[in-house]
Amino acid sequence: MVNNESVAGRTMVGKVVSDKMQKTIVVMIERTVKHPKYGKIVRRRTKLHAHDEQQIGKIGNVVRIRESRPLSKLKSWVLVDIIS
Repeated sequence: MVNNESVAGRTMVGKVVSDKMQKTIVVMIERTVKHPKYGKIVRRRTKLHAHDEQQIGKIGNVVRIRESRPLSKLKSWVLVDIIS
């Protein structure tokens, strides 16, 4: 876990949906938005690949991730801590 809170960057909270890769987890971020035409509140999901150096993130964990420099083609987020 990286405890560098002084480094600027966006942070997100989401749920781990995959931990099958080495040192990488897939985190699903869920948000609600209002439909532009019909006004109904709809759920949007985004899957982000995050770097997990110690491989401590498991499926179902709620985690906080922080934006970082690009680490690979898909990975530009880093695991900060596990919330639950």
